Amino acid sequence: MNENIGKLSIIIPVYNEADNLEILHNSILVVMSANKYEYEIIFINDGSKDDTLSVLTRMAATDTNIKVVNFRRNYGQTAAMSAGIDYATGDIIIPMDGDNQNDPNDIPKLIYTLNQGYDVVSGWRKNRQDKTLSRILPSKIANWVISHIGGVKLHDYGCSLKAYRYDVIKNVKLYGEMHRFIPIYASWQGGKVTEMVVNHHARKFGKTKYGINRTFKVILDLLVIKYLEKYLGNPIHFFGGFGLVSILFSILAFLFMLYLKYFDGRSFIETPMPLLVILFFLVGILSLFIGLLAEIQTRTYFESQGKRSYAVRNTLNI
Repeated sequence: MNENIGKLSIIIPVYNEADNLEILHNSILVVMSANKYEYEIIFINDGSKDDTLSVLTRMAATDTNIKVVNFRRNYGQTAAMSAGIDYATGDIIIPMDGDNQNDPNDIPKLIYTLNQGYDVVSGWRKNRQDKTLSRILPSKIANWVISHIGGVKLHDYGCSLKAYRYDVIKNVKLYGEMHRFIPIYASWQGGKVTEMVVNHHARKFGKTKYGINRTFKVILDLLVIKYLEKYLGNPIHFFGGFGLVSILFSILAFLFMLYLKYFDGRSFIETPMPLLVILFFLVGILSLFIGLLAEIQTRTYFESQGKRSYAVRNTLNI
């Protein structure tokens, strides 16, 4: 199954996973050896408080393919994933969890699917081994919402086990809980995204770090994603549009206030209409000014860093 695929960078964020690391490492070695891959394993120690760092240090001393990035404190999975991408030197990026719930035996299948002309292959834990109410049900709801708002239809955005071509995600900057949205970022860059069913095992050691509160963070980050998709290059269309609608409501409220005054005999102070007129008008004006400021910031963002508002797949005779 090994083709001319280049080097693999396996990125594994870990937080208090000391009991799982050596088992996971041995499982990966079996797969890498059987397929004769050129690879590196990048463990990001996300401020663990157990013996995770000691175990990683011992493993790195015996395996030169292991790289360890040790955070000063716990920054979260997205920051750890971002660090892994920054330190990766491979042509294909394969993130996975450090709790042994992902199966390294799926890596060759991910690569095989990637080589069918895709830039991103996302794992789908179809038979997920987690609690239904606290993990699976919220995940299904979140995946449905993300798929419909983000425009990339996947069953399992939360599955860490994926395969990316490095050139598609090398410039992706991640914040909040946005590591799960990388397929959407890749799609924006013109990348072809697909998914495949992967194995999922029950956790044997340690305890999960994810709770129901993470769902709300994902929803808020999704709003940011949608804004960046549609309005990063022209924020005045978003804020200005909202401002104009608000001013329109102000005008309509003013006209209705006049109608009540001259045709229904009601004094201005008998209704809340004067307050609504002022409120809608002020919100509209402030939104317009926010849009102008956002336009200035957008131009500063692109021009000061030499960024472009487009992405080129390739060129000819240039």
